[in-house]
Amino acid sequence: MGSLDDSFAVHNLNNISCSMGEVTNSQQQKKKVVIGDDSYVLEDVPHLSDYISNLPTYTNPLQHNASYSVVKQYFVDEDDTVAEKVVVHKNSPRGLHFRRAGPCQKVYFEPDDVYACIVTCGGLCPGLNTVIREIVCGLHYMYGVSRVMGIDGGYRGFYSKNTIPLTPKVVNDIHKRGGTILGTSRGGHVTKKIVDSIQDRGINQVYIIGGDGTQRGAAVIFEEIRRRGLNVAVAGIPKTIDNDIPVIDKSFGFDSAVEEAQRAISAAHVEATSFENGIGLVKLMGRDSGFIAMYATLASRDVDCCLIPESPFYLEGSGGLFEYIEHRLKDNGHMVIVIAEGAGQELVSESLKSTDPSGNKLLQDVGLWISERIKEHFSKQKKMLINLKYIDPTYMIRAIPSNASDNVYCTLLAQSAVHGAMAGYTGFTVGPVNNRHAYIPFNRIIEKQNKVVITDRMWARLLSSTNQPSFLRTRVDIIKANKDEEPPT
Repeated sequence: MGSLDDSFAVHNLNNISCSMGEVTNSQQQKKKVVIGDDSYVLEDVPHLSDYISNLPTYTNPLQHNASYSVVKQYFVDEDDTVAEKVVVHKNSPRGLHFRRAGPCQKVYFEPDDVYACIVTCGGLCPGLNTVIREIVCGLHYMYGVSRVMGIDGGYRGFYSKNTIPLTPKVVNDIHKRGGTILGTSRGGHVTKKIVDSIQDRGINQVYIIGGDGTQRGAAVIFEEIRRRGLNVAVAGIPKTIDNDIPVIDKSFGFDSAVEEAQRAISAAHVEATSFENGIGLVKLMGRDSGFIAMYATLASRDVDCCLIPESPFYLEGSGGLFEYIEHRLKDNGHMVIVIAEGAGQELVSESLKSTDPSGNKLLQDVGLWISERIKEHFSKQKKMLINLKYIDPTYMIRAIPSNASDNVYCTLLAQSAVHGAMAGYTGFTVGPVNNRHAYIPFNRIIEKQNKVVITDRMWARLLSSTNQPSFLRTRVDIIKANKDEEPPT
């Protein structure tokens, strides 16, 4: 790759054509894009020097850190970028890239001048405390930063609650606990009050941990900080147990959730196999995306049917769920069903139309609803005795501590965010893209949700594992499914 120097042109996104979804004109003007040879495109993240002139730079303290003295090429090169797509054809354009995450040789903050804050927003997720711990320890042990505080209770904690001093000693063993030591909440985003608090306290690094709604709020905070010309770096760490954040490979806590879901599925399998015509029904998290249900089903191999929001299903008639249950019970004598919380909401009568403070649509308990429908169908219409056990482990799963895999992942996320903020990057979120950590502009994270593609190989693997019907009645349904979602390359 050529050097990202003056020979490359920096363009506004409305001057180039890229497949990145529809954005408004105001959003387009804020994107920072570098064009290179052979259709190379770098969608870069903002930097403090973009709107503050003559910022001083300092030698990165890691150059004198004994722990990193043996590491070869520890600092990322200014030209290092990460490709969004790695499966290409020989004549394909080089495509879209993101800036590679990692420590830079120069930093834009003196360690003694840094005053950082951390906030957690939205629902609980395994790994929150690990991310908090590693931000604090990364700032302290890698960069010598001693002033870090936690914001209590989500966004509203900036202006309505006390702060929590955070030191390596305070956070030493919090990764062993579930939840978040900082507390969390939904809503409470009042931009002026939040940025006023940041400015009045003298905070110059803000680390925001949360899902797409939280990252949307972080983007607004960054824009207000930039409008005021404040020397404040804003870094997001994406959090969603549903794995519905786009661009990145996966979100932290997802592996832990899938692992814990196995216990509920195993319990449902034991119940189902212990009774004649036993049915074990497990509801898992997945408001709009069915990744937990899909991966837990594939990992278990005890599941006979997996229902997710992306794959509509129907109950009665040829090829419907009731017919499949009847055949499965006659063949095996038992059955295990996994359903994501957002599946089948269009079938639930009197569906709630209101939303929670984060703007998420409130859902009916589809697990309870479908268990009653199954009981009613087989008792009244089929005169068939079934034994159905309904298990809802959702809040138990999200409250557990993260497993070993997620702990390592959370460490990488936290350290990447710290490196980015210290290097002066701002208005970004961090995450792995094709197994390489990168800095991603906020707009790419919040423009759409990551969803299961039911015309992709992974869903085909699931159908092969469970032997369930696809519930696509006609070729028209298949064509629509193909149009709705484009499978990843």
